[in-house]
Order: sequence, then C-alpha cells, then structure tokens
Amino acid sequence: MKTGLVLEGGGMRGLFTAGVMDVMMEHGIRFDGIVGVSAGATFGCNYKSHQPGRVLRYNVRFKDDPRYMGLRSLFRTGDLVGADFSYHTLPNELDIFDRETYKSDPTEFHVVCTDAETGEPVYHRIDVMDDDGLDWIRASASMPLVSRPVRLGGRLLLDGGIADSIPLRYFQSQGFERNVVILTQPKGFFKKRTKLMPLFHIFMRRYPAIVRAMSRRHLMYNDELSYLAEQERLGNILLIYPQDTLPIGRTEQDEAKIRHVYAMGREAGEEMMTPVKEFL
Repeated sequence: MKTGLVLEGGGMRGLFTAGVMDVMMEHGIRFDGIVGVSAGATFGCNYKSHQPGRVLRYNVRFKDDPRYMGLRSLFRTGDLVGADFSYHTLPNELDIFDRETYKSDPTEFHVVCTDAETGEPVYHRIDVMDDDGLDWIRASASMPLVSRPVRLGGRLLLDGGIADSIPLRYFQSQGFERNVVILTQPKGFFKKRTKLMPLFHIFMRRYPAIVRAMSRRHLMYNDELSYLAEQERLGNILLIYPQDTLPIGRTEQDEAKIRHVYAMGREAGEEMMTPVKEFL
C-alpha cells in the first residue's frame, strides 16, 4: 500500500506545515509520494531533499529583502514574490536546495497548478529539481492578482489552490491509498466566497476562466473538506491541522509571527508523531 503526504497551501500559513514536516523528517518518517499546492509545494519539496529547518531559515533571513517578497517586487516585476530571486537566486546561490538528494530520493513529488485559460487543475510530477522544476513550483504558488501567469508545457499557469486546494482525490487516483493530510486551517473551518471578486472582474478579465473558478472556489474547497471528513471516518487518511486559526497573514514578514507559527507546527507534529507512526 503506497503512502502519501498531501499538503495544502495558504501562503505563510505554510510555516505551520513546515514545522510539522521538520518533526516528521527528524523522526525518520518517509512517504512514497508527496503532493503540494502553492506553499505546500514551495515548502514541501524540502521533504524530498531532506532539508529540515530550511523553510524557516530562508524566510527569516530574507523576510525584509525587497527582492524576496513585497510591494516593491510587485510594482517592479508584476510578482509579489520575486520570481528570479525566490525561485533561482535563493535556491541556487544563497540557501542552496539539495538537488542531488532530491533526485536520488525515491519519493514521488507532485505539484498542482491551475490553467489560467481553462480554470482546470494541472498536475505535474517533478523528478529533477532543475530550473524547469523550480518554475513548476513557482507556477503552483503564483497567486492571482499579485502574480504573473507562468508559461510551462504550453500552458499559462497560476496557483494550484484555485482549482484543487486539497488534492487528496488526485493522489488517491495515483495509487496513494494511505495519506497524511496537513491543513493550514483549523478543524471546523468553512470557506466563504471571496470578497475580492470585484478586483478579479477588473484585473483578471483577460482570464475569465480564473474569474469563474474564483467565484466558486469556496464551493470546491468546502466539498473537499467534506470528502476529507468521509475519508477520515473510513480510516484512509490522517489529518493534521492547527488547533486555532493561525495568527499570520498570507504574505507575513513579521519574524515573531513567522517563528511562532512554525513553532505551532512543530508542537502539532510532536503531538501527532505516535498517531502518524501507527497510521503508516
């Protein structure tokens, strides 16, 4: 039976996920496959490269660097998260991503993107984290309104969370029957329709499929939550989630909040370690 790790996105809420993952790596927990969406992809790839602590380290180190993330990057490049710096300079020169370990580790790593022209999910397996692989990570995390679509594989791609926020069904279809799912929202969370729809109608009018997808994203997300509850009752998945709403913004740059949410993830990981081992 193949085991999987499913990672929701959520911007800097993903630091909770990073804390959980670091604990699991330190305990030697391995999976046959990992699928990440948005921040789940950008942070989750460090599991396959065996680099616990890296996510916290570079987010603290570069939080105030205008090349990394911020309005300066948005106005200059069209991307709130600087594409060249974050997905090339940082992993290749400043906090080096271990490509060789990533390549040699047998764990499958999948990411989810959204086709900007159809609004449909696009799934991609990254076996080698070369520049093309890093661009797939970038595409998965390219939030609408504050990111340019990324052209890959003949498609224009945006954040995977638009079309498939918690890709458990996809991973099960790939043969991963027993999955640990890390969420970045607490139990009982229910997504409401985004209040930003007027902005989507104005600034995303070139991509009407994205506007439609965002208008119904809350329905998709809540349906996925219902499916998670069903699969949890059947014993097919183990859910890990924060006990309360995470006190951090999607683009947070406050170091105290960054460290606090990461610590919350570590605490949850330690609490769930015995259940994780028993489940797997």
